[in-house]
Amino acid sequence: MEDSDKHSGLEMTPQQMRQLASKAADILIDRIGSMDGAKAWDGEFREILAREFDGPPPENGRVAEEVLEQVARDVLPYGAQLDHPRFFGFVPSSPTWPGILADFLASGFNINTCSWLVSSGTSHLELVVIDWLRSWIGYPESAGGLMTSGGSAASVEAIVAAREAAGHPAQPVVYMSNQSHSALIRAALIAGVRREHIRLIETDDRFRMDMNALRQQVSEDQAHGLHVVAVCANAGTTSTGSIDPLVALADYCKNEGIWLHVDAAYGGFALLTADGKEKLEGINRADSIGVDAHKWFFQPFEAGALIVKNGQHLNDAFAIRHDALQDTIWGANHPNFSDRGLQLSRSPRALKIWMSVQIFGIAPFRVAIQRGLDLANRAATYVESSPALELITPVSLGIVCFRVNDGNHDEQSLEEINRKVLAHVFWDELAFVSSTTLKGKFSLRMCILNHTTTWNDVQRTIDLVIRIGSKALDPT
Repeated sequence: MEDSDKHSGLEMTPQQMRQLASKAADILIDRIGSMDGAKAWDGEFREILAREFDGPPPENGRVAEEVLEQVARDVLPYGAQLDHPRFFGFVPSSPTWPGILADFLASGFNINTCSWLVSSGTSHLELVVIDWLRSWIGYPESAGGLMTSGGSAASVEAIVAAREAAGHPAQPVVYMSNQSHSALIRAALIAGVRREHIRLIETDDRFRMDMNALRQQVSEDQAHGLHVVAVCANAGTTSTGSIDPLVALADYCKNEGIWLHVDAAYGGFALLTADGKEKLEGINRADSIGVDAHKWFFQPFEAGALIVKNGQHLNDAFAIRHDALQDTIWGANHPNFSDRGLQLSRSPRALKIWMSVQIFGIAPFRVAIQRGLDLANRAATYVESSPALELITPVSLGIVCFRVNDGNHDEQSLEEINRKVLAHVFWDELAFVSSTTLKGKFSLRMCILNHTTTWNDVQRTIDLVIRIGSKALDPT
C-alpha cells in the first residue's frame, strides 16, 4: 500500500508536533511573564482585521510556525486581557497554569464526558469535583449536579428542572430581582416562561431583593391563575456583588412550596472563606445553585457547575432513552452526565479543577479568594478617603462601585464627567474598569478577584481615576 493510501495529509510527525507545541507553550509563558507591563485591553476595528484575514481559505497549507505567530501577534491580543492584574471590568478570569494544561490534555485525548461508557475516567473526576462543591455548599449527600459551560447553561438547566418539578404548568412564572443577570431572564425564556411572566422584583437601598415586593407579586400572580415555578436569588450580583436575603427567601420558599434557585456564578466560591460563609448564610437551603469556577476559582473558561439538592430532579428533567446510545448499558447504575443536562457532547471540565487542586492544594485558593475580599474592602476605604471620589454602595464580595464627585455638580453633570473619566481610563491602557447604573447614578465599577492582583495594582488604578477625574471636575 502506498503512503498516499495511509495518510490524508492532516497528520504531523512527532518532531513537528513537539516543535509546534513547544512554541505555543513559549508564547503563553512569555505572555504570562510580561503581563504586568502589557495592556489591560486592546482592540482593533473590523475593517483593519478584514484586510488581514478576509478571503477564501488557502488551498495549500502554510508554515505552521508562521500561522501560530500570526495568531499570537494579530488575533489573540485584540480583546480584553481578562487575566491582567489590573483588569477590573465585568467579572475577570485568571486561570492557573495547571488548569490551562488540563484543557490542553483534554483536547489532545479528545474526551467526550457524555456517558460512563465513553469516558469513565473523567466522569468519575466530575463526580469528585461535584462532591467537593456539594460539601462546600453544605448540601446533603443526596445532592447531585454536573459541570456546565457557565452560569447561563446552569440557569437554563435549573429552571427546566424547577419547571418539571412543578409539573410543567401551562402558565409558569419566575421571579428574580431587577439586579439579576440577563442569563436568568434568557434561561426562563428558554424554559418556556412568557416574557411578561418573568417578574423583576424591586430591590432595597443595598440592591437586595425586596421580600415584601416579592410576596405581593406572588400573591397577585397566584390570584390570576399563574403557577410559580421558581424564585431566583443572587449570591453576588454582577453590578454590585449584592447578596439577596437568602435566609428569608429560603423560609418563604419553603412555606410556599416554591423552588429556590441561587445564582452564585460570581460569589459562590467565597464559601471557601470564613467571611464568605457568613455572607452567604442560608445558601445551603436552596433547591439549586449555579457557580462558575472560571471566575473566583481561577480556572480557564468554561468551568461552570449546577448543584441540585435533590440530584434526582436533574435526571427527571433531562434523561431520555436514545437507541443509538443503547450500548451505554455497559455503564448501567453508573452516572451518565448527558442524563443530567442539556449537552450530549461535553468537554471534561472537571479535569482542570481537579488537577489544579491536586497540584496546589485547597489552601492557596482559600487565601487568594480572601485576598480579593480584603483588597476590595481596602479599595473602598481608599475611595472614601479621597475628596474627589464617592463610594456609591457598600462593598459586597469583591466589587467596588464609586464615582468621581466633589459635591459641587448635579447628577447630569456627574454622569457626563464620569463617562469621560471611564473613556480616558479605558484608552489609557494602564488598567480597565467598567461601569454600571445604580438607581439612576452612573457608577464606575471595579471587580477585584485576580489572584495576581496586588494593592499596588488597585491603588494605581484608583489614583488614575482621581487624576483624570480632578481634571474633568475642574477643566480650567
